[in-house]
Amino acid sequence: MKKEQRMAEDIAKQLGGINNIRSIAHCMTRLRINVKDEAAVHLSALRQVEGVMGVIEDDTLQIVIGPGTVNKVAAELSKMVGLVIGEVDEDRVEAKKQKNSTPLKNLLRKVGNIFIPLIPGLVASGIINGIANFAKNAGADPNATWLQILLLIGGGLFAFLGILVGMNTAKEFGGTPVLGAIAGILVFNPALATVKLFDEPLVPGRGGLFAVIFAAWLMTVIERQVRKAVSSAVDIIFTPLLTVLVVGLLTILAIQPAARILSDGITEGTKAVLDIGGAFAGAVLAGTFLPLVMVGLHHGLMPIHMEFINKIQVTPILPILAMAGAGQVGAAIAIFVKTKNKKLRNIIKGALPVGFLGIGEPLLYGVTLPLGKPFITACLGAACGGAFQAIMKTASLGIGVSGLSLLPLITDNKYVFYIAGIVIAYTFGFIFTYLFGFKEEMADNL
Repeated sequence: MKKEQRMAEDIAKQLGGINNIRSIAHCMTRLRINVKDEAAVHLSALRQVEGVMGVIEDDTLQIVIGPGTVNKVAAELSKMVGLVIGEVDEDRVEAKKQKNSTPLKNLLRKVGNIFIPLIPGLVASGIINGIANFAKNAGADPNATWLQILLLIGGGLFAFLGILVGMNTAKEFGGTPVLGAIAGILVFNPALATVKLFDEPLVPGRGGLFAVIFAAWLMTVIERQVRKAVSSAVDIIFTPLLTVLVVGLLTILAIQPAARILSDGITEGTKAVLDIGGAFAGAVLAGTFLPLVMVGLHHGLMPIHMEFINKIQVTPILPILAMAGAGQVGAAIAIFVKTKNKKLRNIIKGALPVGFLGIGEPLLYGVTLPLGKPFITACLGAACGGAFQAIMKTASLGIGVSGLSLLPLITDNKYVFYIAGIVIAYTFGFIFTYLFGFKEEMADNL
């Protein structure tokens, strides 16, 4: 029996059996499960399944498995349950509502759900753009055909990102995806510049992805209300017609101007915090990022990254936040050096390679968080690296990766500074953990 098949069977057993599984989905490192009966899930036993690095109770049950493996386990579980990945069994009861739900958390989750499906494309496109820009900086002919093709491939997603964001927004809020896509098309349509309103030409892209999200959300609201009012016989004609017409006008007249104010406020405010706060601001951002990752809310920051890229072609906060994973790497190395616990050493050996590449969840849920104090010392190491990145003003061309994988995306030839920041986070994560964060009895009680 394959390792992934055995893991899927063990996970299904501790979830209360295949009939207790309502839906199956996954992101880069986590299996996301909705269950019928929460009481039937054996959480402690689930955490002990070989290969499971952690379990998070949220609006979905999130089982941390790690990159690469999670795709295979999800596929095996999908075959066992008979559900397509991402499909929901509507015959089973509705998923539990989150116990500690708050409006802010729900908003961040929904925003995350809009962008999570786009991560593979953002990663691929960003790295291709990074390689092309690295080649240009190294002296390659910017008019060379091969370089233009690379930039064409890498830039395609970013050029039409509004359409995908609009489509995913409509899906997330229960609307028709194509109407959400129309919202994205409208906001970024170059033809806006040919239209004058109050003797001023309209501006394509005004309000950025925030305008797209607002407009696509409004599409779902208006669509729902119109559908209630019109006869079923003419629903296919009048519901989309009225929805697009009403929301189209509102987008041009109100949503884009309002979203521009929000967009400018967030991006300019964040830049001001970094400019004024400097090292302190970088330390706070990097040192507090792991708790967001811990509960899966870090994806809610994606629109801010993307709006920075939309406005100034780079995001200055990603290299800072990337130090959170680097601090964990340093902490894990310190634990590996100090501990004699074979199981813990094996977990670290398995999780370190992807940790270096910027995927920190295996180390977070498999090592630092269960041990307690190393989680804090890892955050302190991250804060040191984040302070350095803020001082050096490093920035990234794209999102979706961190750690050493982010190196090709660093702008202005600041590759050495970025590497130096990573080394600082490794070093201080190691020092703080080695001196203050870990004692052998922690491993014995793990």
